[in-house]
Amino acid sequence: MYKKLYLFILLFSILVSSAVTIQALDEEEFITDYLWKRFVSLKVPERPKIVLVLGGGGARGLAHIGVLKVLEEEKVPVDMVVGTSVGALIGALYCAGVPIDHIEKIGETVGWNQVTNVRESTIIKLLVSEKLMSTEKMEKYLNEKIGNKRFDELKTPFVCLATDLMTGEKIILREGEVALAARASSTIPGVFDPVEYRHRFLIDGGLFDNIPVDVAKLLGGDFIITSAVSADIAKNSVSNVFMILTQAIYIQGKHMDAERLKDSDVIIRPQVSEVTAVDLGKGRECIDAGISAARQTAAHIKRELIGKVSTDLLFGERE
Repeated sequence: MYKKLYLFILLFSILVSSAVTIQALDEEEFITDYLWKRFVSLKVPERPKIVLVLGGGGARGLAHIGVLKVLEEEKVPVDMVVGTSVGALIGALYCAGVPIDHIEKIGETVGWNQVTNVRESTIIKLLVSEKLMSTEKMEKYLNEKIGNKRFDELKTPFVCLATDLMTGEKIILREGEVALAARASSTIPGVFDPVEYRHRFLIDGGLFDNIPVDVAKLLGGDFIITSAVSADIAKNSVSNVFMILTQAIYIQGKHMDAERLKDSDVIIRPQVSEVTAVDLGKGRECIDAGISAARQTAAHIKRELIGKVSTDLLFGERE
């Protein structure tokens, strides 16, 4: 009772000093903002361990950049990132400490020629021989951005997923070279050479687990925020080998994704369903879609998180 009275007096004094009229006040928003400032001062385990899941989706995954930008602006703590495929690439950059505005510029300018050896001659070889294309340039490109970091050197804990081509197992990657792991997680089967990693041959993690909410929970996540960039598969072009293979992956994962998402506490859904997996030229559009979706969800995230913390920690005096 006294704590609530103290809070009311405090809020009222702030209102008066800020010359804000009662009529203009959005009471719920004001109280949420006040309590959020208290929340962000807490550390785990006083507050939930927050894990951000970044799903696969090819070029649509550039929307994750916009999501991360808003979460950072709103000071939503991210204790761990779990990513698959393009989510692994974006997650690696963020967890390595690359400033979000730099990641945004990367998303606006990156092209297939920078991260693969895709060109007309290699595509012809793919069609007439057994030689697949390579993602070695992807690993080199990522290493240039993150400084050849290993998992234990990252600013924020990071995990990514790949699939063992020989056994079909889901492989959780959380040690060793980050760029190599992220490259393996995003290597599309049938188009690019599998990545050799500790006597395994690894391919795209989306083949097995495109939205790895289950892994986030396995690793101790108390509150899971998922950025999902699912495709409208009925509108995808299937005019070439690359698109047919990616479409097959999306069909396989569609129902599995729906099950995974049920275990998320909050789902952010950027409106990028009509962007194809290969359309890196729409980076700015995807980033903006991520920003818009995250801003619409930010208040809900805050309220949900505040509700999971003891009132004594939010209303009481901190030592």
